[in-house]
Amino acid sequence: MQKRSQLEFVVLMAALMSIVALSIDAVLPALPDIGKHLNVGDPSENPKLITSIFLGLGFGQLILGPISDSLGRKPIVYLGFTIFIIASIICVTTKNFEIMLLGRILQGVGLAAPRTMAIAMVRDSYNGDYMSKIISIVVMVFILVPVIAPTLGQFLINHYDWKSIFTFNLIFGVLVMFWFWLRQNETLKKEHKKTFRLSIYKTGTFEFLRIRSAIIYTLLSGFITGSFMVYLSTSQQIFEKQYDLAEEFPLIFASLAISIGLATFLNSQLVVRFGTRNIVHTAMLSFVLISLLFLIIFREGQNPSVEVLIGFFAVQFFCIGFLFGNLRSLAMEPIGHIAGIGSALNGFISTVMAVPIANYIGSFIVDSVAPLFLGFLMCGVMSLILFYINRKAESKVLKTA
Repeated sequence: MQKRSQLEFVVLMAALMSIVALSIDAVLPALPDIGKHLNVGDPSENPKLITSIFLGLGFGQLILGPISDSLGRKPIVYLGFTIFIIASIICVTTKNFEIMLLGRILQGVGLAAPRTMAIAMVRDSYNGDYMSKIISIVVMVFILVPVIAPTLGQFLINHYDWKSIFTFNLIFGVLVMFWFWLRQNETLKKEHKKTFRLSIYKTGTFEFLRIRSAIIYTLLSGFITGSFMVYLSTSQQIFEKQYDLAEEFPLIFASLAISIGLATFLNSQLVVRFGTRNIVHTAMLSFVLISLLFLIIFREGQNPSVEVLIGFFAVQFFCIGFLFGNLRSLAMEPIGHIAGIGSALNGFISTVMAVPIANYIGSFIVDSVAPLFLGFLMCGVMSLILFYINRKAESKVLKTA
């Protein structure tokens, strides 16, 4: 196998994660069509096609992550993609909504492999603030997919049908898998491999739970991911139903994804200079204040103009762009010796937290976006409280050291 550059490594890790993003975001414009095909009576049920894949991602990470500490990262990626193929076939052949949800959950289980292994492979290769820098660059490249995914999905629907989205995802995944097989070495060193036993789940979990900062930063990821997932699962409904902008939706979605990409790019440039924790603190505080400002200005519950709404979303997501990679990096920093199960537990807990948060808050978004910003505020405040608790504890440790 030829030696590959750091740039190729970053792009390849981003491509692995992009299979996940494509399977989520390209489907957004197709939700009404899929709902009609499956005879879904209540359109508010359609967003479950988005949150269900996250549920699978959470459980998939928990199952596959620890196994990778024994078998290595590459075999797990191949296993996950095989599950993804089977799940995709279920999705395009069923005419039952519940079976479709099962297929989406299984898609999530399969996609948990490339998502989790990408982070674990970065952790195998880097550490500290430089790891945050690499993760930020990976996420920045990965963000390019949500920019184009809804437009791609709309194009496929217009020229073919919603099932073509699933076919395209499979073809894209096969190409990435071939690249991964051809160019990526196994990153888990032999001396770090652990003999697989069912008890590894127990011992790894106890080890993870003993590390306070890993738990707290995982919970922070859950709150922030949950708040963003509300937007992700209801964005089609907001812009198409509340604002009557069905045709413009892919462009709006893309423009807002760019704000996250810009933030992750800036983070990759700033994190080594200012430190991961300082950036996280500033971003979370800004996230809370922006949510509060929106709720004060539009306290009567009326929707603002679409330009104002997009402006608020753009600033909120700019803050989120500084949080996604950094929170994951901070959670992973003290658990490099159990990177596989550590990444799995981090992803499982944060995702399983996020799904009910998204479903609950999303149920209130009917004819106003105010519940969405209230959800942003609540998640942001709880995240700040946990951050301050952890910072106080870390200060005590430093003083006694």
